[in-house]
Amino acid sequence: MIDYIKGRITRLTPTCLTIEAGEIGYFINISLTTFARLEGVSDCKILVHEIIREDAHQLFGFAETEEREIFRHLISVTGVGAGTARMMLSSLSPAEIERAIIGADVNLLKSVKGIGLKTAQRIIVDLKDKLGKQTGTDELFTLADNTKREEALSALVMLGFAKGAVSKVLDRIVREEKNPSVEEMIKRALKNL
Repeated sequence: MIDYIKGRITRLTPTCLTIEAGEIGYFINISLTTFARLEGVSDCKILVHEIIREDAHQLFGFAETEEREIFRHLISVTGVGAGTARMMLSSLSPAEIERAIIGADVNLLKSVKGIGLKTAQRIIVDLKDKLGKQTGTDELFTLADNTKREEALSALVMLGFAKGAVSKVLDRIVREEKNPSVEEMIKRALKNL
């Protein structure tokens, strides 16, 4: 199995790249996250996940190890293929996907094109324990913060604020402050909205 390919990028688009290594051009499917990291780069080392089927041999490339690990976890879920996993990584960062799974944020996963309620729930059920074990004890604070965050989000949406804008503000508050209360989150969010 191929672990990575190091060479010169001869073509780069938001969905794929061709990398020349040893006078062979490798066609590699990529996400928008990887595209953004490789834009303007001529030589690179791209991490690879190889899928060999009866009718096709496909390479999926990643600029970072975390992205490839999340991709591999996602394709292990029944009903989530490589194309869907790549779409998820194009819509959300690996960290956002991991937080959504650990925090059971079905709505964030459903916001990705092609992911319905049942698929989002299956991803959470299948991967929550796997990803939770990898992140260690620091994640306990995130789970507590996520419950408070959801309460604050619900209250602010009921007040008439757009869910997307509120979600971004609350994420920033949770990152900046250690263990804020629901009231503190709402007050700070109101100042920033």
